Amino acid sequence: MPPPLVPLNDVDARQRVRISQIQGGHDLTARLCAMGLTPGASVDVIATGGGPMILDVLGSRLMLGRGMAAKVLVRVTGEAPDK
Repeated sequence: MPPPLVPLNDVDARQRVRISQIQGGHDLTARLCAMGLTPGASVDVIATGGGPMILDVLGSRLMLGRGMAAKVLVRVTGEAPDK
């Protein structure tokens, strides 16, 4: 049985996740897709402090606010390598 889907903003730092779906309107989905956050993409969660999350997507780091991250459903696939 695959791991459960969880919102990206609930994932701890240093985890690798695979994006399963985006629960947002067309504009949000298009914006996230332009940043490389598409269903099936592998993402490393670098930091989850009190503010925005820092992610590694396709070798680039980006910051994502917690409101947007809550709309991205992911499956944890393991630990992210040290970067």
